Amino acid sequence: MSATITEKPLNVRLPVDLAAQLAALTKATGRTKSALTVAAIREYVEAEAWQIQDTLEGIAEADRGEFATDEEVAAFFAKHGG
Repeated sequence: MSATITEKPLNVRLPVDLAAQLAALTKATGRTKSALTVAAIREYVEAEAWQIQDTLEGIAEADRGEFATDEEVAAFFAKHGG
C-alpha cells in the first residue's frame, strides 16, 4: 500500500527578475517550477524553524540564570579573538 501525498496549491506573485531566474533554472535543471519552489521554501522554513528553536532555548537558559561568567567570556575572546 502506498502513502497518499496531499498537496495544497499556492499562488505567488514573483518580481519579474526572480521569475526570469526561476525560468532559467527550470530550463537548466529540467525540474519544474513547483519542484524548485517547494525545495526552496522547505529549506527556508527548516532554517527559520531551527533559528527560532535555538533562540527559544537561549531565552530559556537565560530565564534559568545560565549565563557565562565574566571569566568565561574573557577566555572565549582571548582564544577566538574579538
